[in-house]
Formats: sequence, structure tokens, C-alpha cells
Amino acid sequence: MNVVVSHWSANAAVLAVVAVVVAVHARGLRGAVADARRTGEGTTRGLGWEAAACYGGLLAVILALLSPLAYWSHLYIWVRSLQDILLANVATVFLVLGAPWLVLRRGLEFRRSRPAGGDAGPSERPAASRARLAVGTVVAFNVAWCGWHLPPLYDGALRYPAVDAAEVVSYLGLGVAFWLVLIGSRPLSPVLPPLRRVMLLAGTIVVGTLLGMVLVFGYGVAYPSYIRAGHHVLSVVYDQQAGGAELWVLVLPVYVTAGVALLIRWLNDEEAQALASGLDRLLKPAKPAWPSRPGLR
Repeated sequence: MNVVVSHWSANAAVLAVVAVVVAVHARGLRGAVADARRTGEGTTRGLGWEAAACYGGLLAVILALLSPLAYWSHLYIWVRSLQDILLANVATVFLVLGAPWLVLRRGLEFRRSRPAGGDAGPSERPAASRARLAVGTVVAFNVAWCGWHLPPLYDGALRYPAVDAAEVVSYLGLGVAFWLVLIGSRPLSPVLPPLRRVMLLAGTIVVGTLLGMVLVFGYGVAYPSYIRAGHHVLSVVYDQQAGGAELWVLVLPVYVTAGVALLIRWLNDEEAQALASGLDRLLKPAKPAWPSRPGLR
């Protein structure tokens, strides 16, 4: 019990950012609910579910950075792996599912200069350019995920607060961008078709599996900064193997769930397309089986 109630942090920067986001979101949520009730367009139930997901993502950030998890992550690699998964994969997917973008914008508005439905139109950027940007985002996320587990950066984040802050910001920023590409977030829609997103997700699973395998099957100490009193070389190897197993396995439920949802979406789209083409064939007038003879009417 002492492990749970002790070693909570009061990081002023994290608390300030979370408090500002919650305050702006709560203000915008009240405005969005009032707009929905006044105009009668849509229901507030969806806003409630999105708000719950958004606050769940913020709670995951708090657990990763302010709870005893943050303290013990400086002593044990397996705890730090849990922290990394919470930041890059759990908090970000909940934030994207929470779709806070319009609500936050509503919370920052002090006067309504245009109707609630006056959102900006779709981007003028060509579809091919947006597709390349989406693929580049997924690649950048995987590069950051593997890069921060390289020994110089991994140990540097343990020793220098600035490097640690850069790691947290990159996990959250690129993680949100990664899930925006894969699942979208109202009013932002994915630019890639479902099957291509499944392929990107499968590539991400392969990258995470390789990273976990390197740590699980490695016999040397990858992160010497964790060799301390009471944490000798052999225990550090076991520790890093446990951390690698977490990076290998614990990310799979989120990825597999998203992959199954995308496959179902792809199958539904294929079925709808096949049905539409079948209806088109039925509605088109049939051509005569025999060609007409010249001179006959």
C-alpha cells in the first residue's frame, strides 16, 4: 500500500498544462452542450462519451508523470516501459477518441463570431500530398519510439530533465498524430483507405516486436544508468528483459483492437461497393442477346 500512496509528484509544469486543458475543455463543453440544445441538432450523449475519453487520456498522462510510476521508472526499466506505453499508446488513443478539438476551440472563444456549424472546409492540399504526410507521420512515430529506446537517449532522459521533457512531448505529440492518421477524430477524417491503414498498423506492430525482441533476448546491459546500489548487472539484464517483454506484448491489445475495427470497416466498404455495383447492373437496361439484322426495324 505504501508503494501506491507514496512518491506522488507535484510537477508544476504538468499540473499547469493539465489544469489549463481541463478548464478550457470544460468551458467549451458547456458551450457545445448549450449550442446543441438551442439548435436541436445532434445529441449531447456523444459529447459526454467524447469528454469521458478525453479526460481518460489526461488521467493516463497524470498516472504516467505524477504517480509513483514516474518515481519507480527512474529505478526499474520494466516500470519505465509501462510509463512509455501509457504516454505513447494509451493516453494518445484516448485523447484522439475524445475528439477535443472543436470543444477546445469553443472554450477559447469569448464571443461567437460565426454560427456553430461554420467550420472551415476541407484542406486544399492534394490528396496524394496528404497521403504522403499520413505515411510520414506513422514512420516518424516509429522512429521516435525506437529512437528513444537507444541507450544514449534512454539514459539521457534519466539524467537530464530537458531530455526527459522532450521525450514526453514527442511521445504525446507524435502519438496523437499517429492515431489521427489511423482512426481519425471528429471533425478530422483519415485520408488513407482502411486497408492501407491496416498495413501501416501491421508495420508498427512489427517494429515494436523487433524492439521488444532485442531487449528480451539481449544478454548485455543496454542501459548502464540503471546499474545502482541494489540493482546489479544481472538484475539489470532481467529488468530490461521484462521491460522488453512489456514493449512487445502490452501494446498489442490497442493495436489489434484498432486493426480489427479497420478490417471490419474495410469489409463493410467492400460489401457496400459490391452491392452498389450489383444494383447498377440490375437497373441498367439489358442489351438484346441477338444483334439486329441490317435493314430490319
